[in-house]
Amino acid sequence: MSAAPVITYDREQMNIVIVGHVDHGKSTLVGRLLADTDSLFEGHEAKIRAICERQGKEFEYAFLLDALSEEQEQGITIDAARCFFKTEKRDYIIIDAPGHIEFLKNMVTGAARAEAAVLLIDAHEGVQENSRRHGFLLSMLGVDQVIVAVNKMDLVDYDQTTFDRIETEYRSFLSEIGVTPQCFVPISARDGDFVADPTKTMAWYSGPTVLQAVDAFEKEPPKENQMLRMPVQDVYRFNAQGDQRRIVAGRVETGSLRVGDRVVFTPSNKTSTIESIESFNTPVASAAHAGQSVGITLAEQIYVRRGDLMSHVDALPQVSTMIRANIFWLGRESMTPGKRYKLKLGTTSVNVVIEEVVSVLDASELDSDTNKSQVNRHDVAEIILRTRNPIAFDRTQEVEHTGRFVIVDGYDIAGGGIIRDVVEDAEAALRSETRQREFRWVKGLVTLADREARSGHQAGLVLFSGDAGTGKALLAKHLERRLFNQGIGSYLLDGTNVLLGVDHEELAVAEREETREKLIRHYGEVAHLFIDSGQIVISTTNTIGLAEHQTIATLIAPAEMVSVHICPHHDQAPLNTDLVLAVIEDVEADVDRIMALLQERGFVPALQSTDD
Repeated sequence: MSAAPVITYDREQMNIVIVGHVDHGKSTLVGRLLADTDSLFEGHEAKIRAICERQGKEFEYAFLLDALSEEQEQGITIDAARCFFKTEKRDYIIIDAPGHIEFLKNMVTGAARAEAAVLLIDAHEGVQENSRRHGFLLSMLGVDQVIVAVNKMDLVDYDQTTFDRIETEYRSFLSEIGVTPQCFVPISARDGDFVADPTKTMAWYSGPTVLQAVDAFEKEPPKENQMLRMPVQDVYRFNAQGDQRRIVAGRVETGSLRVGDRVVFTPSNKTSTIESIESFNTPVASAAHAGQSVGITLAEQIYVRRGDLMSHVDALPQVSTMIRANIFWLGRESMTPGKRYKLKLGTTSVNVVIEEVVSVLDASELDSDTNKSQVNRHDVAEIILRTRNPIAFDRTQEVEHTGRFVIVDGYDIAGGGIIRDVVEDAEAALRSETRQREFRWVKGLVTLADREARSGHQAGLVLFSGDAGTGKALLAKHLERRLFNQGIGSYLLDGTNVLLGVDHEELAVAEREETREKLIRHYGEVAHLFIDSGQIVISTTNTIGLAEHQTIATLIAPAEMVSVHICPHHDQAPLNTDLVLAVIEDVEADVDRIMALLQERGFVPALQSTDD
């Protein structure tokens, strides 16, 4: 017995997860793997055997793993334990995930870190509902390397017919959800049959042992060989030390970056060149790789913020307000269309609603229900989500980290999922066009960043919406005056003024789709020009409806838009609204609220209000 489980970091390592229905023997299998690969601390097994003898109970290999008193009392695994074992081929980090239905959230947490899985089924009990649910979860989380171990074969007298029946049934189910297991292995974890070594108990089986099957898993390619993805964690400035640079901080999740690389931040499409790589108390570096947390400075002082995703300009992520996703719901209340949730992906946090429930899998009946209008607790579903603002992401099969997300309901994580595909929204073509416009834009010797640095504020658009007669035009004028009084470059761009040069006959037929698109495009391009001159543009118009707000936001990119909607009922405000105001009664108080929002978003510095 070795002194301790030793992981040698110059050898290949792999994360695997063991999942299965409660009491199907996961902890016993893990304990047996630790013992049979000589991966326990010296004397640990003897200590547990001595305790069992004193307590007058039979030793079980599960006791080597279950350390929590609550688990020992109830005989179930609650948390996703991490332990280590090694074979001649590689070192393993093994995650023993909970099987009880009440602890599925923990199981998702564990499986999300795995590269491959061992799925356990009790030969005596057969395929259970959670066996199917766990299989779907592995598929949903993108774990596509799976072996199935049919445990407790000793309880069915090592019967081949029982094994074949379980394999046929479960293989059929896995094929329904797109999972192809590498093999089925009959085992007895308690007795060690076909765990590490073959035995004579099942002469009819000629396949690999569990250890042999695990060693056949293929290691994922190194993350540094993938596309560059660095979610922005924060942006720091150390003005007190006389350092005027913006340091963009984040963790390089995949790929690598070097000084001199041209990078783009999505979804804003702001581009710049990496000037330096910063870190505390380390030698100056010229490169950073996946797994490193670093800060970078940029040659052009563009404005980026938490939630932006940095990549190379030739390997961009997807950007949309619509995604097709597989989701597993754990919330006590059902996930329903129309209700707003929070989607968190990397460092991005954005409001989201269900656009469509495509199908819900009934794990107990193997049926996909395409008629359900909501996702209930413990359901797995394919849905289309619509986010408040465009987000940057990848399909999970392309870049795992930027393809996984969680859903927050109130203050609780209520669900998790993976992005299967992008759904083109109404602005997809326009977004691509404006991205190319930004790359090709002919710049003078004075850039927008120069103007923002001199003026001390960010350029952008404040767009007011609401029914006619709500007072939005009055509020927009007072906001312009407040900004001007504080020395901030601002301009009221009323929609009427923008459209004065448009033929009145065209205005009369603005409901026609083609003509309306032309008007919106004209409006957005004018706003973009004013913003590029460094102004905070304040705009309101009855010609542009709520449906066009996202189009306007796309047209002014990479600048940002703040949307202020005026209506008496907050729950009737559109999803993409930043601030909802009731019918205006105190103009100055409402302007105060808008100024606070602009300060929060970084548009303007925190200044004291001045009397008009």
